[in-house]
Amino acid sequence: MNFGGLCALDQVDLTISENEIVALIGPNGAGKTTLFNCITGIYTPTRGDVVLTARDGSESRLNGLKPDQVTAKGMARTFQNIRLFQNMTVLENVMIGRHCRMRTGIPGAVLRPPRARAEEKKVIADSYQILEKFALDRHVNEFAKNLPYGAQRRLEIARAMATEPMLLLLDEPAAGMNAQETKELDAMIEQLRSQEKISILLIEHDMKLVMNLSDHIFVVDYGKKIAQGTPMEIRKNPAVIKAYLGEEIDA
Repeated sequence: MNFGGLCALDQVDLTISENEIVALIGPNGAGKTTLFNCITGIYTPTRGDVVLTARDGSESRLNGLKPDQVTAKGMARTFQNIRLFQNMTVLENVMIGRHCRMRTGIPGAVLRPPRARAEEKKVIADSYQILEKFALDRHVNEFAKNLPYGAQRRLEIARAMATEPMLLLLDEPAAGMNAQETKELDAMIEQLRSQEKISILLIEHDMKLVMNLSDHIFVVDYGKKIAQGTPMEIRKNPAVIKAYLGEEIDA
């Protein structure tokens, strides 16, 4: 991915398998969020391909698709900085996530025939059920901006899950969380994988969370992939220690 004369990503390749939790780590400015933006349609890669394999085995090339089209294909993400609809309720935020799975178009929303009304009721019921899974149902009618920080993080993940993704991308989900909130997040991510049968790709600086959760880890530095492997392999990799993990390992 080039921005003018700057090469932000240089031949970075990775594969995420079905029902796998993969971490993408590296120093600040290494290109991690840029890669997320290429994968999810915010940026179109200068060169290379982003390919998503559906559960039926069919492949889709995502380059050039808009973010909502990428979401409809089965990929959802959260952001490093929380991007909720702050002046909408908790329920409404999740309902927006369900929009890409609705069949009622603009005419149906305006005219509201019985079929459209039935679908709307189902969206409300499905959204409430998602809130229950994330222990947010007691906040159902509160504005998103009034939730505690950790609950806002959970709500953003709940909204992403409302799109029914095959692959969930989490950009620093533990950022700003205290130790107890991080522990709860760790359990929630593992529960998502086991119950929903999805793959998860996460960017995270909390190495304890990364090492506990990940099946596989990719490491980038200055826009290049410098290592990949299991948590144990990454922990012992000299290039990774030099570029990123030195302080944590010394500690």
